[in-house]
Amino acid sequence: MADTAARMLALLGLLQARSDWSGAELAQRLRVTDRTVRNDIDRLRGLGYPVDAVRGPGGRYRLGVGTKLPPLLLEEDEAVAVAVGLRAGTAVRGIEETSARALAKLEHVLPHRLQRRVNALRDAVSAGPENTGSNVDDPVVDPSLLSEVAAAVRDHVELRFDYRARGAASRLQLEPYRLVSWQRRWFVVARHPRTDTWAPYRLDWMELRTPGGRRFSPHPLPGEDYTSFVLREVAFSGWSVHARIDVDAPAEEVLARINPTVGVVESIDAEHCVLVTGGDSVEIIAVYIGMLGLDFHVSEPPDLVEHVARVGDRYRRAVRATSGTPAPGPSLDSRSPR
Repeated sequence: MADTAARMLALLGLLQARSDWSGAELAQRLRVTDRTVRNDIDRLRGLGYPVDAVRGPGGRYRLGVGTKLPPLLLEEDEAVAVAVGLRAGTAVRGIEETSARALAKLEHVLPHRLQRRVNALRDAVSAGPENTGSNVDDPVVDPSLLSEVAAAVRDHVELRFDYRARGAASRLQLEPYRLVSWQRRWFVVARHPRTDTWAPYRLDWMELRTPGGRRFSPHPLPGEDYTSFVLREVAFSGWSVHARIDVDAPAEEVLARINPTVGVVESIDAEHCVLVTGGDSVEIIAVYIGMLGLDFHVSEPPDLVEHVARVGDRYRRAVRATSGTPAPGPSLDSRSPR
C-alpha cells in the first residue's frame, strides 16, 4: 500500500509538472508497466483528480479542468490565497522558480470557478514599492472580501459598502477600478459616478453590503496609473494618523532626502516647506521625520507633538548619561513658529 501511494504521488507530480504525457513515458519514469499506469490513473480519478486520456497506441494523459477541487487538503478560499501568495512569491528574489513551479501545479487542478477568482485577483492587482515598517500590527483583510472586490473590478459592478476611517463612518456606492497592495495594506481605487471624483479606500476599513450595485461602463482614471495615484493620495487620506511638518529647508532638498512614497512636499518659500505625511502610529511618523536630518517643527496632531517631545527628552538623557555633562542647546520646541 505504501509503494502504491508513493507511486501515485509521483505520478500526480509528473502530471502537474508537464501538460501532456504518453503512457509509455509515464511507465518509464515510474519504472512500472503500462497497465500499472492505467490502474493508477483510475485511482487518481477516483480521488477526484481530473485526468484526461487520449486513447490509442501508447495513450496520452493530461490533467484536465475538474468540476470540484481535488483533495489537496485546502479549502477553496485557502486555495485562492495560496495561488495569490505564490504569484507574489514569483517576485521575491531567491524563490522565483520554486514559486512558479508550485503555482503551475496548483493552477492545473483548480476548478474553473476558482481559476476565475485567481485570474480576477491577478488582473485587478498591482503592487507599490515596499517601504519602512511600522510598530502597528498589519491589518487583517478577509480573503473573501478581497475576492469579491476583485470580482467587482473584473465584472464592472459597483461596490456598496460601509466605510470607517479614523472614527468616522459613511455609506458609499462606488465604481471599483483597481486593487493596489502597498505597505502590507490593500486599497481599492474607486470613482464616485455622480461627482466623477476618485479616491483610494482601505479594504480593512470596508464592510461590503449585499447585494452589490449596478453594472457600469468603465471610465478609467486619466493616465490609468492607479499605483501612483494611491501612493500620492494616501499621504492625504489613507493613514490612521496624518501630520503636516514644517521643515526649515527648501522643498527640493526635502524631496531629495525622502522616499517619494513617504509623503507630499509643499513649497512655502525659498527656505521653508511643508511635508504632508502619515502612518498608522505617531511613532512611525516620528521615525520618518527624524531621518530627514533637517530642522523641523510639529504643531499637530497633539499626540505627535507629545511623542516628539518625549523622544527628544529621551535622546537628551542618553547624551547626558554618556558624557556625564548636560546636553548643550535649548530644550526641544515642537511648536511651529509659523
